[in-house]
Amino acid sequence: METQASKFRIVREDLDVDPVTLVTDGLRIGRQPSCELVLNHPTVSRLHAGVTLAGGRYYLYNFSSSSGTTLNGRVVATESGEVLADGDLVQIGPFFLSIQRAGDALDINVTLEVALTSGEAESRGETPAGPSPFRGQGAKPGAEENELAQALNVFWEKRKREAGKMQRVSHMRPRKPARVLGKARFNWTPTRDLVRPWPFSVFVWCTALVAVLSVVAAYVYAEAYAPAPVSGAHAASTVSSQPPIAVRTNAGSCTSCHSLAASIESNCSSCHQAPAFKAAVTEPHARAGIGCTHCHVEHQGTEFRPAVASLQTCTTCHNDSNKKTYEGRAVHTPHGGAYGYPVRDGRWVWKGLADEEWQQKSPALRKLVQSLRGALLVGPRASGRDPDDLRRSAEFHSLHVHRVKLVGDLKGTSDGEMGCNTCHTTHGPNTDIETPRKTCGLCHNGDRGGKFEKILAADRPNCISCHVQHLQARREWGRALLNDLTAAAPDFSHTPGR
Repeated sequence: METQASKFRIVREDLDVDPVTLVTDGLRIGRQPSCELVLNHPTVSRLHAGVTLAGGRYYLYNFSSSSGTTLNGRVVATESGEVLADGDLVQIGPFFLSIQRAGDALDINVTLEVALTSGEAESRGETPAGPSPFRGQGAKPGAEENELAQALNVFWEKRKREAGKMQRVSHMRPRKPARVLGKARFNWTPTRDLVRPWPFSVFVWCTALVAVLSVVAAYVYAEAYAPAPVSGAHAASTVSSQPPIAVRTNAGSCTSCHSLAASIESNCSSCHQAPAFKAAVTEPHARAGIGCTHCHVEHQGTEFRPAVASLQTCTTCHNDSNKKTYEGRAVHTPHGGAYGYPVRDGRWVWKGLADEEWQQKSPALRKLVQSLRGALLVGPRASGRDPDDLRRSAEFHSLHVHRVKLVGDLKGTSDGEMGCNTCHTTHGPNTDIETPRKTCGLCHNGDRGGKFEKILAADRPNCISCHVQHLQARREWGRALLNDLTAAAPDFSHTPGR
């Protein structure tokens, strides 16, 4: 015998909802949301009971071994069915289900009585015991009854599997004994679907453990946070540079640069504010957001000098392959990739020294510039020349002649200094401007006794030997190459025109 699809009309007086009509071959009753009739209470199991139509009769099945189900005050045995008839009263936890047959449908009226639970009414003698007066009507022979019971068992085993509940109680999965019906349920324990699988304290303790291990690693294994130790300059406990470029020593401290109160840029600027050096960048770099750490890297080893990195970082940005724009403008490879002699088509493209940079030069050098500029204004090439162009020429040559010592095979004056013939082979109207493009690299390719090491090849320019970044610095590039301008300014009255 097979189960039949039937119609159920459910009226929920315990809830403020409209009656609903369901057509299904089996009505599942329980706390699980997938049940057709959901009774939300702790004493109700996930799949507590079921009602199905077979052989023209409705059968009530009880699946809860802990809470139980009563029919007219009598406890329904677990995993067995009872025939439902008009006027039957089913109790599941604090819910009462009134049963009425209405044609081809079964009406179920649900009410809530929180004062009593299943089994308590029987224990107090408030409901009649014994079989329902409807049970004896139309009893079936033993063989047919067994066939019907077997078909109902097969049907509900399938529905329980769909609900995620085990088919049978297994000895491999022992369960606690059922509580005695009628006992106060103040010690109710929720099922696993209502218990948090991972207590919040587990995450708290794991976070605390990770934090402790991180602090230990920060003190014991500093290389876990940096590729290499800090440079010798930042690890030293005394300032070795003269004149000093910092107001205090770092002594290998991490928090001097890395702190929560200020950024690395702010910490660098506040430390490098000595009278002979101030960590101020040029205005174009400041507008483009270029700061200390863009050029001066750290954690490259104790022998590494952070100042040397600035020789390498210039060409990192200033090249044609860099597609990033700064203030809407792209930067390109300067001077065609070679040393930039600042003359193009007979005119000076060099803008000259900034006023702030000139303030850092010695009075003797400024006097030399004025003397050379006066000589140029009256020279043979002064006619028709732009005065600003002559100023740039005077400034450029004053920085080189009569103060820079010769290096290598360069020829110069009898005093061993650079002169006009050091770079120019001809003078006058057809002054040679091609040779200087080749001789610039002999000096501007690394350190010549100053503050930078010679780390670039001979054909690679040392950008900062010409382009000063920190204008408020009293130290000049290649100081060992320069003569002191303490004597009177030389006489330029017979200087060839440039």
